[in-house]
Amino acid sequence: MTASPTAAAWSAERPWRGIMVATALPLRADLSVDYDAYAAHVRRLLDNGCDGVVPNGSLGEYQTLTDEERARVVRTAVAAAGDGARVMPGVAAYGSAAARRWAEQAAEEGCGSVLLLPPNAYRADESAVRAHYAEVARAGLPIVAYNNPVDTKVDLTPALLARLHGEGGVVAVKEFSGDVRRAYQIAELAPELDLLVGADDVLLELALAGAVGWVAGYPNAFPVACAALYRAAAARDLDTALPLYRSLHPLLRWDSRTEFVQAIKASMDLVGGHGGPTRPPRLPLPDPAAAEVRAATEKAVAAGHG
Repeated sequence: MTASPTAAAWSAERPWRGIMVATALPLRADLSVDYDAYAAHVRRLLDNGCDGVVPNGSLGEYQTLTDEERARVVRTAVAAAGDGARVMPGVAAYGSAAARRWAEQAAEEGCGSVLLLPPNAYRADESAVRAHYAEVARAGLPIVAYNNPVDTKVDLTPALLARLHGEGGVVAVKEFSGDVRRAYQIAELAPELDLLVGADDVLLELALAGAVGWVAGYPNAFPVACAALYRAAAARDLDTALPLYRSLHPLLRWDSRTEFVQAIKASMDLVGGHGGPTRPPRLPLPDPAAAEVRAATEKAVAAGHG
């Protein structure tokens, strides 16, 4: 897999490429959704070097939203972005029919693509995974598969991804397994399938291996620095990328930890954004973790990344 800087850039033809930020969802103290703050957040991300947004992903706490809230989050993102192609909603659901309905809603709002987990209510076998992606593909939007075997207990292996791509079910994969070796297997088995960085703390490794996009977490707090890091990594400009990566990695690692939502929201609040609390069952960060996030965030700000 050999991705050029151009191939790793966003385009209307391939709107899942580039930096697509998995957006945190600002909540008020009473845990209601602050849609105005969310709209402002989307605009801030796009104005500061990010290419698009991914509402209703895990970072957006989609599992805790009502259907009305979830639909309104997508509408808010599209209106704030000013271009539905820059919005890639997460459409995960326990049932394939429900996931398809969320994909159809995304299509109605003019979104450019959708992000889809495999079935995650149980440990689905390959035939169920293939049927699930085929059903959601009927909505007509390009699908980015989301491989998160730790949380879903379903592993989208390179061989299975190649089958899904060959069957027309997916155009790309958000690879969150943390195993950077898979980049090369995916390129061998499905050279036309786009590889997207799925975990912030393997960004540089996967960019060098040919990733053409980043479904990103920490740009919620540090969009300018993360955009500079991604573009340097995609260009294989190690003189620029490596110091940035080392400086930001204490924060980027949080994206692969259980408390990633709380950590990223805490950093957003510390840099003057609006993250707010999380909905149960997520609880506030315990004191040691909160202190760790605060120290890493303050260090990043002091380094000029704020």
